Amino acid sequence: MLISDFDYELPEELIAQAPLAERDASRMLVLDRARASWRDSAFAELPAALREGDQLVVNNTRVFPARLVGRREPTGGAVELFLIKERAPRVWDALARPARRLARGQALSFGDGRLRAEIVEAGEAGRRTVRFDCAGDFDALLEEFGRVPLPPYIKRASDDETTGARHAEDRERYQTIYAERRGAIAAPTAGLHFTPRVLEQLKARGVNVTEITLHVGYGTFAPVRASDLSEHAVAAEHYEITPEAAATLDEARARGQRIVAVGTTTVRALESAAAARSDGGLAPGARSTTLTITPGYEFKFVDALVTNFHLPRSSLLVLVAAFAGRELTLAAYRHAVAARYRFYSYGDCMLIL
Repeated sequence: MLISDFDYELPEELIAQAPLAERDASRMLVLDRARASWRDSAFAELPAALREGDQLVVNNTRVFPARLVGRREPTGGAVELFLIKERAPRVWDALARPARRLARGQALSFGDGRLRAEIVEAGEAGRRTVRFDCAGDFDALLEEFGRVPLPPYIKRASDDETTGARHAEDRERYQTIYAERRGAIAAPTAGLHFTPRVLEQLKARGVNVTEITLHVGYGTFAPVRASDLSEHAVAAEHYEITPEAAATLDEARARGQRIVAVGTTTVRALESAAAARSDGGLAPGARSTTLTITPGYEFKFVDALVTNFHLPRSSLLVLVAAFAGRELTLAAYRHAVAARYRFYSYGDCMLIL
């Protein structure tokens, strides 16, 4: 199957550039796989769309400010690093701009100079390995000087007063309300819609909420460069499912209750843990997953999915199509475009039953 089979037309104005005033005010397209149909709804109606005994599984990873804007030394030229993987303490793989000016040995400075770095390895496609040097706590300085690693389709200006306020809003809104375990370089965006009110209504409905962790890495949103999907592999990501969470979900599934995953990252963690056992249960523990889900994949654990609208030709759209069927998924996307849904990270969502 070709990645070109997962394309669709999207007007640029439907790409959400900012979050709504209220998280749970998003629209929600409810897709019924059995009936091959959909209906327009609202995320606030999610509790009513689920049923007593459903097990809602969320990803509690926390995004850290992985985008650093600084200066080259001694010229003072602007530089930007997007940290994507920690190799060793204070040594990171990063995407760099302008990469052509960042050769091995180039010194960098961030913030007020308390955080400094050196390029120690130059790779292809803008990749650089960077060693940081600082007198204080590295993670604390990242929190102080780093910016929210928003996707490139969300546009922010440089440094005017309005942009400063927007950056502050992004720090709070590009994070789920249950984010707890620091380690992601992108948000599990399906979870951005949840509010304490919706969670309380779910619990009152008899829906159990279980937390697992998958630290979203560059693999989740890296472009699919292979034309043939059989040649594409999603890069490894770290996930963890506690013994308590695994036992809760195993018992629920044994009782015939539905497992409702919030986000494609949650799907990847659950399906990876299910693949690690042969008896239909989840293998607890911390692991790295290289699972790549494409059409034809047989889902072992997930019964329903809450997910945002994804980029054309992306591995995330391919995963959703594997779950709901390619033709039904793309037809639903065409409806969402015609109905003027908001797309991508700060956009609206789907509930796939």
